[in-house]
Amino acid sequence: MKCPYCHDEQTSVVESRLGDEGSTVRRRRECDLCAKRFTTFERVEGPLIRVVKKDGRREVFSRDKLASGVRAAFHKRPIAAQAVESLVDELEKWAINQETPEISSTAIGKEVLSRIKSLDKVAWLRFASVYLAFENLRDFEKMLGEELKKSKT
Repeated sequence: MKCPYCHDEQTSVVESRLGDEGSTVRRRRECDLCAKRFTTFERVEGPLIRVVKKDGRREVFSRDKLASGVRAAFHKRPIAAQAVESLVDELEKWAINQETPEISSTAIGKEVLSRIKSLDKVAWLRFASVYLAFENLRDFEKMLGEELKKSKT
C-alpha cells in the first residue's frame, strides 16, 4: 500500500477492525519512511455485473456511481448519512443478487426509486426528475398529480 503523503510503498498495518457488519475491514497503517498514519478500507468485490444503458451501451456496475446519484438526491435533506450509505449497501446487494450478469439501467433506476420513496419524498422526487429526465414543469406536475391520486386511494 502506497503512503498518500510520501508515496513510499513500505507501510505497516497498525490496527485492523471489522466495519459495516463484517463486510469491510478498516486498517490503520503507518508509513515506514515518513511515519505518518492513514486509514484504508477493504471490501469484498462482488461478481462482475454489467449495466445495460438505455442506448444499448454496456458498462461495469459501479457502486461509486450509484452512491453518487443517491447522495445527490438526499443532498441537504434531514436524513442521516449512515441511512443513505445503508441504502446504497442494500441496492448494491440487490444488484449482486440478481440472477443475471447484466442489469438494465431502467431496472436499477426503478429499484432506487422504490427504496428512496420510503425514506424521503423530496429525495425521491429529485431522483425521479433526473432518472425520468423531466424536461419541464409539466413533467413535475404530472408526476405529482399521479402521486396525489395514489395517496388518496
